[in-house]
Amino acid sequence: MVVAALLAYHNSFSGPFVFDDTGSVTDNSTIRHFGSALFPPAASTMSGRPLVNLTFALNYTFGGTEVWGYHAFNLLIHSLAGLTFFGVLRRTFLRPSFSEHFRAQALPLALTIAAIWTVHPLQTEAVTYVSQRAESLMGLCYFFTIYAFIRGVDSPNKWHWHVVSVAACLLGMASKEVMVSAPLLVLLYDRTFVARTFQKALGKSPWLYVGLACTWILLGFLVLNTGDRSGTAGFNTMITPWTYLLTQCHAITHYLQLAVWPSPLVFDYGSDVVQSIVDVVLPASFLLAMGFGTVIALRFWPMAGIVGAWFFAILAPSSSVVAVATQTMAEHRFYLPLAAVISSIVIGLFVWLGRRSLFVFAAAAVGLIWLTVCRNDDYRSEVSIWSDTVAKYPGNARAQNNLGVILGNIPARAKEAVARFETALRLRPDYAAAHNNLGIVLWKIPGRSKEAIQHYEAALRYKTDYAEAHNNLGLALADIPGHTDEAIAHYEAALRINPSYDEAHNNLGAVLAGLPGRTNEAISHYEAALRIKPEDAEAHNNLGAVLAEIPGRSGEAIAHCEAALRIRPGYAEAHNNLGLALVNQPSRLNEAIAHYEAALRINPGYAKAHNNLGLALADIPGRADEAIAHYEAALRIKPDFAKAHNNLGIVLANTPGRFPEAKAHFEAALQIDPNYAKAHNNLAKILAESPEQTNEAIAHFEAALRSKPDFAEAHNSLGIVLANTPGRLTDAKVHFEAALRINPEFTMAQQNLKLVNQLLAQQSGTP
Repeated sequence: MVVAALLAYHNSFSGPFVFDDTGSVTDNSTIRHFGSALFPPAASTMSGRPLVNLTFALNYTFGGTEVWGYHAFNLLIHSLAGLTFFGVLRRTFLRPSFSEHFRAQALPLALTIAAIWTVHPLQTEAVTYVSQRAESLMGLCYFFTIYAFIRGVDSPNKWHWHVVSVAACLLGMASKEVMVSAPLLVLLYDRTFVARTFQKALGKSPWLYVGLACTWILLGFLVLNTGDRSGTAGFNTMITPWTYLLTQCHAITHYLQLAVWPSPLVFDYGSDVVQSIVDVVLPASFLLAMGFGTVIALRFWPMAGIVGAWFFAILAPSSSVVAVATQTMAEHRFYLPLAAVISSIVIGLFVWLGRRSLFVFAAAAVGLIWLTVCRNDDYRSEVSIWSDTVAKYPGNARAQNNLGVILGNIPARAKEAVARFETALRLRPDYAAAHNNLGIVLWKIPGRSKEAIQHYEAALRYKTDYAEAHNNLGLALADIPGHTDEAIAHYEAALRINPSYDEAHNNLGAVLAGLPGRTNEAISHYEAALRIKPEDAEAHNNLGAVLAEIPGRSGEAIAHCEAALRIRPGYAEAHNNLGLALVNQPSRLNEAIAHYEAALRINPGYAKAHNNLGLALADIPGRADEAIAHYEAALRIKPDFAKAHNNLGIVLANTPGRFPEAKAHFEAALQIDPNYAKAHNNLAKILAESPEQTNEAIAHFEAALRSKPDFAEAHNSLGIVLANTPGRLTDAKVHFEAALRINPEFTMAQQNLKLVNQLLAQQSGTP
């Protein structure tokens, strides 16, 4: 049976994380450490399921987010569940309740049922979809609770097995809420196959049932205190119990059809509901007949009745009146109920055909293995599983949206992504997530930024507390001149809704870092992002870039950039920023150059790295030509790069015979950014070389100081020009003094002020 399971699932190990796997694994910080593993994140798939979260922590400890390990663990759980189911069946067929014919065939019959259950393609969602480990782990605990009870029936040390049974039940309660019916099924099994009456069952093993009942306390605690689904499940959703019950009439009969003929299998059925009983008259009638038959059978044919009881009791928590609003149908919910269906079919055919039926079952198992392999192939990529879902269930707005998200991450398929989002919005015009995701894709398409903003705003109209839409709208507005304050307001709104939103902290930090006087706020937001997500390479990189600009903090900057590169070795921006930090340490200039070059190997079109490498080379004697080449490369990539124009102008100004070119580049920088203080200062210095252009030079120095009043070098340079202008020694003195107020250690300004004071003293006749 284990070999059959391996054959059926051999092609599942490379399937990527999909859908809820992001919240359960890749973005689940609680699985990074065992200390937090038993406290899964609230309002997530893992809420109230600490045992499942703990198993993910085990996976993470030994393999990080390598997906094959999670699939292997899922298959291990499923195989153990199949083996335990086999043990339950074999020991049940050996009970005196069954005829000698069944007892003689207990092993092959039990193996047949368990093997078919194990390889059935309807189980793929509970096995191949990593997040649904909750279903299979709960199933293993459910089977083992009953198996341990059976072992205790004939064991001289029955209390040992009873303890194991209660322990298994307790673990199941910590895996998924469906486990709630397990104590009742143990009692029903005892009454049917062992004690014959409920009174005798309770009388023979009272402490067992007390222990099993006590496991409900843990389940109640988890549901009430840590199992919050934020309105997505329970009686506080938008779906009424009656509407959900009608929907389940259709869902359960559909599962039954898939049990017999497993096609088409659908990954996500969405959240559609049945509004009228008229639409489900036949399914409802069929299920009522099944339920009535189960009640009658429990009274007169208990062995048949327990199969029906298993079926309805396990489905009841998720498929009756307690709504799961986000997914009104899901194939993984049939993981355990499928055991009842397969048992009924196999036993029925065995009674009819005898041992000949085993050949039929063997052929069926081979066919089911092939179908499971084919189904696992649909999980080979996110594109394939969502494309398959949309093809089979085109009216599912969520599937259309999710396929759009995946396609939107592939640059060449952006138009297809837009079409999917538009389809989702035709199906559900108030679908906030689709509006938000459409905005993300449109923002990447040239000329469609206004539409992107409109969709972000629409998302916020339909869902005012949508933190991600606030964040994305902030990103869009931050790129539009004059909208910085609005961008900040949206980032702050995102953080009010979700204070642990690391991306919003990072993005707000990036905006604040570009505003005068708000560097410390930017740093605090980057640090907040890193407290929430220590492995956030982008936040490390951005914090390093800011710290590199602060005197005395280059060591911290280097540490953060190096952390970013450990997390993401091919991170060109981090190489560039590490270079910027290393440049501040004169002895490490060659290391800085090496990191700029590394950034350019990763991204040859990285204009900033070309510019920064030019700056580093310009400081090395004899390498001015290389610096010029990198500045020119930066300007070919980004012609409106004001800093590169300015820096190229500086090198050309120091190259004999290239003054006119230098002047042209300073002027180009100022055309791009009229408030660029350094370019004004540098252009003024060139103009000051010509006496006839003195007034123009003074005007540019003054423009530099209007843009940057604390520009000590511009004060000093303007002072020099004024000192050489007849009648303006006093004005020159004012600027030298201003330079020294800004930088008291400015030696050249000290010397110039001393000289001006001497000249003024001579003019006034003071000795």
